[in-house]
Amino acid sequence: MRIQIKRILCLILLPLLSDPVSLNGAGAQTGSDGWKPLFDGKSFEGWRGYRTKAMPARGWKVEDGILKKVGAEHGGDIITEQTFDNFELSWEWRIGPGGNNGIKYLVTEDRPSAPGHEYQMIDDKANEDGKLGPKHATASFYDVLPPASDEPLKPAGEWNSSRVLIQGNHVEHWLNGKKVLEYELGSDVVKAAVAKSKFRNAPGFGTKLKGHIMLTDHHDECWFRNIRIRELPSQ
Repeated sequence: MRIQIKRILCLILLPLLSDPVSLNGAGAQTGSDGWKPLFDGKSFEGWRGYRTKAMPARGWKVEDGILKKVGAEHGGDIITEQTFDNFELSWEWRIGPGGNNGIKYLVTEDRPSAPGHEYQMIDDKANEDGKLGPKHATASFYDVLPPASDEPLKPAGEWNSSRVLIQGNHVEHWLNGKKVLEYELGSDVVKAAVAKSKFRNAPGFGTKLKGHIMLTDHHDECWFRNIRIRELPSQ
């Protein structure tokens, strides 16, 4: 009897574990909870290159239900075709030893030198940029605001879960179930921090806009899965 039960469970669970569409929650319309996939686990549908109309010819691939940045190939950053205003963005990611990557939000193609705010994803211990201080650490608002010092980051090579929430001018960064940073767009705190950053000469940086989501190309391998978004009402 136990053997038969095990066989039945395997038949039920195996397709779910091996099917990239199931892994990424794709293949279905927006659920009753409002979440919808940005990556379907099998194609680049809904994505294109930054400031181009098509996906880069190299540098990115879909493999085993995972959207992968190929470290040895430089293809450029990619963005969602759709733009978003108020939302929750959730994704899982892992990076190789010494690697560096990030997700940017509030992305505009009218400001190429500073297209959007970056949720940093980096090997804090081994990457040289990650050693420059907390404003360059994982889950920081890159080069502007640091995350909490006790952020629950998993080692390079292991999967992390991240989330960004934007509602009105309020922004939150989450890492592995913990809120590690929050700030207000356009606030005096953000203006002062931007003025001390590499983005100080970028018009409008640090303020609210409706924009794309970007996956960056930092020439290092990085893996993404379960990228999804839930649009929110304005406050």
